[in-house]
Amino acid sequence: MAACALSLSMAASMAAGPAAHADPRPGTIEAWQRSTSVSLEADGALSDVQALPTGEVWAVGHQQIWDVWRNRAAIRHWNGTTWAEVPLRDTTGASVLRGVAVAGPREVWAIGDGLDGLPYLARGDASGLDRVTVRELAARDRLGGVYAKGGRVVVVGSRRDMWMVLIKDGSSWTTQVSSTPGALYAVSGAFAVGDTGTRPLVVRHSGGTWKPMRLPDIPGGYLRDVRADGSRHAVAVGGVYTPAGKVEPLVLTWDGKRWSRQALPRTEARLYGVAGDGHGRYWISGFDPARPGEPFLLRLEKGVGTIIRGAPSGGRETVRLQAVTYLPGKGQVWAVGHAVDTADRYTGIVEAFGPRPQVS
Repeated sequence: MAACALSLSMAASMAAGPAAHADPRPGTIEAWQRSTSVSLEADGALSDVQALPTGEVWAVGHQQIWDVWRNRAAIRHWNGTTWAEVPLRDTTGASVLRGVAVAGPREVWAIGDGLDGLPYLARGDASGLDRVTVRELAARDRLGGVYAKGGRVVVVGSRRDMWMVLIKDGSSWTTQVSSTPGALYAVSGAFAVGDTGTRPLVVRHSGGTWKPMRLPDIPGGYLRDVRADGSRHAVAVGGVYTPAGKVEPLVLTWDGKRWSRQALPRTEARLYGVAGDGHGRYWISGFDPARPGEPFLLRLEKGVGTIIRGAPSGGRETVRLQAVTYLPGKGQVWAVGHAVDTADRYTGIVEAFGPRPQVS
């Protein structure tokens, strides 16, 4: 299974609502950038993020990442004004949360690893999340991403090196485990992405089951996130391990008929997360080893990729943006991840990009 160096979130799952028609045009959407902290404990990092049309934002990750005895999951909720900690209301708790999906203000799902060594799945709201017991899950299952909408929940991951999909319709859960090697790290709509261990992997829900899709032949490739806008448009992001030991960025686009490799600006950036506004504009978060202290985004529109860089901040030697979300109606893009300082300490961060304020 491919793994991104120092990646604390193998995948993230985003499902932002439709954008308002009054949103600003892309020429101004990254006019300013602001860094904020979400008050995680020492050595904390954020793995996934999702915004709601109401302006609320949910982010998950973990804290004390180097201490196996104190390592624990983190959930933060932005109510439009401030960040607040959201508790896990169970006796075991989670060591790390990799994915979050928000079907509505009172239906938030999070997935990761439990402190008891079992896969962790929880549901709740701003008052707290409760662990959900799913008999179909086994001890060695690894959960990578989650998607929730309209009463349906889809969780993807792997079981003994085979890709796996767990689905909740109504009150019942069903599991599909493949007969071929692979792992899934993210899901959006009817698409889930990952890798086979040697090549990228996309599976699609069709005819009541999940089936692998035909992709361009990309040896060494992997996919870490996907954003689907219906059945005709989707963008998947990841990378390609080269024979020289480097990683090249990889973006695949779906036009309703086939997946194609997207031409990108020259960069060695590692790509982790993708979000869209529902109108054909996408933002991809990552890390550029050539300029490690600068927050990195890649905007994709009409087949053209544009690199966007945030301003460096004192003391931050490395900034990795693991996931990104679009705030419907706000004209803003928020990315989460972690920064590493000169003492090798981790800090969970939120990087906000938005339109330049109007001067009256």
